[in-house]
Amino acid sequence: MTKHHGYALLAAMAALIVAVSAAIYVGVGIDDGSRRQETFARAPRSTAAPASTGTWVGAWAASPSGSEPGTEPNGLAGRSVRNVLHTAAGGTSARVTLSNLYGQQPLTITHASLAVAATANTPAAAADTMRRLTFAGNPTVVIAAGQQVVSDAVRVAIPHGGDVLVTTYSPTPSGPVTYHTHARQISYTAEGDQAADITGEHYTTQSLHWRYVTALDVLSNESEGTVVVLGDSLTDGITSTVGENRRWTDVLSDRLRSAAGSSDIPRYTVVNEGISGNRVLTDGNGRPAENPSGLARFQRDVLGRTGVKAVVIDLGVNDILKNRDHADPDAITAGLRELVARAHARGLRVVGTTLMPFHGHRGYTDDRESVRRAVNDRIRAGDVFDAVIDFDKALRDPYDPRRLRSDYDSGDHLHPSDKGYERMGKVFDLEKLKGAAPAEL
Repeated sequence: MTKHHGYALLAAMAALIVAVSAAIYVGVGIDDGSRRQETFARAPRSTAAPASTGTWVGAWAASPSGSEPGTEPNGLAGRSVRNVLHTAAGGTSARVTLSNLYGQQPLTITHASLAVAATANTPAAAADTMRRLTFAGNPTVVIAAGQQVVSDAVRVAIPHGGDVLVTTYSPTPSGPVTYHTHARQISYTAEGDQAADITGEHYTTQSLHWRYVTALDVLSNESEGTVVVLGDSLTDGITSTVGENRRWTDVLSDRLRSAAGSSDIPRYTVVNEGISGNRVLTDGNGRPAENPSGLARFQRDVLGRTGVKAVVIDLGVNDILKNRDHADPDAITAGLRELVARAHARGLRVVGTTLMPFHGHRGYTDDRESVRRAVNDRIRAGDVFDAVIDFDKALRDPYDPRRLRSDYDSGDHLHPSDKGYERMGKVFDLEKLKGAAPAEL
């Protein structure tokens, strides 16, 4: 071997060592349709998760629904906010989206963390799962008013059907707080910077809101895409039992996972984008609008979700109940068709649901009942969605189809009981999620 060839061999070996080291310690770009370059925060060697491979999917989501009353001047300055999120998918890495959509000033977060909860419904973290979040490599991030930010990915084993703790600490005034009001999940706050607290002992104040955090994505080997459910309080699960994850979307998520081995059932996760009081056509008050309509938020809450493959729409009841004049079934179905058209433009399949009855509710009138039936007739005729789930038929009283069946009724004659939500999740035909948008776009 010549001296020249020997130097060349040594150089090649050195390059190989550098390449292997880089592959171990440097995160790769994530191909999910965005142009952002994602990096993985380096975990301690003893607790690092396995090498990250798989598909980025939504494991949890909640639409920002408005600004939290009482937080207008200072936000939650000087306090740590620990959100508890129940996962729809497991994975080897995770990242979160934080929102300052309703803030009127920049939100400065100097410490953010992610951990797996030690048990259900607790602020305590499981051993060796606490990770500090960074944003483009920085531990501090400033989110401008009206904007959101996605964290860098961290390597940590995320369990399916477990709770994840996402904590933020902001030292400076930044109100009002962007939140999701009806979480049906207890989260926590603590005084001072307790984002790294593992014990949870400092988190002495409870909350039924999710604050700032709007999405949790995981790098998963068990799922190939995300189903996004766009809805109102019926999807939000406003009358479901707190802390027990008994919304109909939770039932749907569990059924999809259990059926994942079947060739006819897609391997999808489910994220819930329900907002109580939401309508297809009409925004709430304010700028930006609180409780934005389905049309207004479709890009952000549906098309903007990670790995979205299919869309489920359960909207329209509030367009009937909250219309002071006579609600127009043609306008409601036209709005639903517009949502479908936007999904089809992205190649996404859309499954819609019929509107459930509400006789006995304070908003019931015979005129509104006629509008509900007219909308359902159009939906059942196949003129709106690619496929239909008939929630109306599944939950109505067979002796009085204007009403919910009594054991499916939470008591207000509009929202289901836990048993009603379970029924909704169980009657959903999983095969209807399979496939893309029809060819004739």
